Amino acid sequence: MTTLQPVLRFADIGRGDVAHAGGKGASLGELLRAGIRVPDGLVVTTAAFRAAMGALADEVGSRVAALDPADADRLATVTAEIRALVESAPPPPAVADAITAAYAQLCAQAGQPDLPVAVRSSATSEDSAEASFAGLQDTYLWIHGGQSVLDHVRRCWASLYSVESVTYRLRRGIPEDDLAMAVVVQQMVGSRSSGVMFTRSPLTGDRSVVAIDASWGLGSAVVSGDVTPDSFLVNKVTGEIIRRTVSTKTRWHQPDPSGHGVVETDVPTQLQDVPSINDAEIAELYAIARKVEAHYGCPQDIEWAVSRTGAPGENVFLLQSRPETVWAEKDRAAKASAPTARAFDHVFNALGGKRPTEH
Repeated sequence: MTTLQPVLRFADIGRGDVAHAGGKGASLGELLRAGIRVPDGLVVTTAAFRAAMGALADEVGSRVAALDPADADRLATVTAEIRALVESAPPPPAVADAITAAYAQLCAQAGQPDLPVAVRSSATSEDSAEASFAGLQDTYLWIHGGQSVLDHVRRCWASLYSVESVTYRLRRGIPEDDLAMAVVVQQMVGSRSSGVMFTRSPLTGDRSVVAIDASWGLGSAVVSGDVTPDSFLVNKVTGEIIRRTVSTKTRWHQPDPSGHGVVETDVPTQLQDVPSINDAEIAELYAIARKVEAHYGCPQDIEWAVSRTGAPGENVFLLQSRPETVWAEKDRAAKASAPTARAFDHVFNALGGKRPTEH
């Protein structure tokens, strides 16, 4: 694979390609390689981002580096100016043509002109246990048409310079030189139900369970907190559902009837108090969660969807998987502060296991 390609298919990438595809894109390719059911798609690579930024890169980098994360007014002004600049700058013709051609190929393979896709930011420092950018850049759902896909790719590039994202980088000391934005363009799933799951309890950190949150419609309602989801706790060893909580789900996210974007509407009364997934789907999600965790070797934070179409056993899709970060950070902090046998061992460990030079 060459770093010069502006677009790569999921099948062409894996976990080692974060520098080209970002955290989200690399993970999707890796899941596909691992035999997980993932909606097909492509990644607009960091090479495309850098080509599109061109001469803007130095100016933007220096303006960001000069900001003070404590100066909220200045941050808001400068980041708004940068986003407008990035979003309005037309990408090189070769990059634009590659993106629209790859989208057309995706449509042709799906047998659906103007295939609806999700256009999702995928930063190169994203979705790692050390620096989680999750939610700091943009996602656009139910996008149709080559020009619209291209426009939303540019919006994702610009979202790298949101107030939240820039503030996060400044406070974490993440240099602009090391940063680039890839963008995932992924076939939408016509979701009957969607949600998230964790391969350890998000409340207690218990690694012996899989915690599943589910609701009707698109998963954006769960991720955004617009609905109180159903929740299921599954014993990771036995597969037994050890706790069920069925919530009253009054709102859901659905494709906008106009054909672009998502709308929030009322859930039909007859569905509001009904479990949004059945036991067979819970069992499949549990099995997939265990497989993904085993593949990556660490607890995972997973987004999933159950399609309205497709036979049982073939209609559950993973949309994203990333390392769980909250309890991972707590584990690292606990390990770092663990008591040692002798007071001197604290000094010894602080030196990375090297004893100070004797004089």
